[in-house]
Amino acid sequence: MASKTRLTPEDLYNMPEIEGTCELVNGELVTMPYPNTRHGGVVGRVAFLLEERARGLGAGRVVAGSGFILELPWDPEQVRAPDIAFISSSRLEGGRLPPKFFRGAPDLAVEVVSPSDNAADLQQKVRDYLGAGARLVWILYPESRSGAAYRPGGAARLLEEHDALDGEDVLPGLTLPLSEVFD
Repeated sequence: MASKTRLTPEDLYNMPEIEGTCELVNGELVTMPYPNTRHGGVVGRVAFLLEERARGLGAGRVVAGSGFILELPWDPEQVRAPDIAFISSSRLEGGRLPPKFFRGAPDLAVEVVSPSDNAADLQQKVRDYLGAGARLVWILYPESRSGAAYRPGGAARLLEEHDALDGEDVLPGLTLPLSEVFD
């Protein structure tokens, strides 16, 4: 019986071009299909607004679709790639992003739900980000124009179109009305 070779973050980083986004979970490659244009529009809008706020505060960096080695106790080489992520300046060596994957969870992870996503996988991503040290996770649902904000310890807040995403202590003063995010 043949055993599977467990892939490492370095293996993932050095792989030739693969169609779609790839993550590394339990040593196995997980690929996701290309997102649709609605998804891309929401990602672009939120990334722009977060970048604008982060730069204004000198608070850190915003990245889109970048890999994070989560170093979870049950999967120490897991690589997740949130649609958008914010990393505070205090966690950036020399104020710069690393040349490969970031080691550790982002301070804020944002996932924009695509039609191909399923609830169990999304909830696992939230648990993984928070378990690795993320301080805030936003899940955005373009189809229903709604969202959810998750904090460590199990705190969650469901958001409707008339509500706003709040940067809380991660990006103080940041307020993103969902009506603007989904327009």
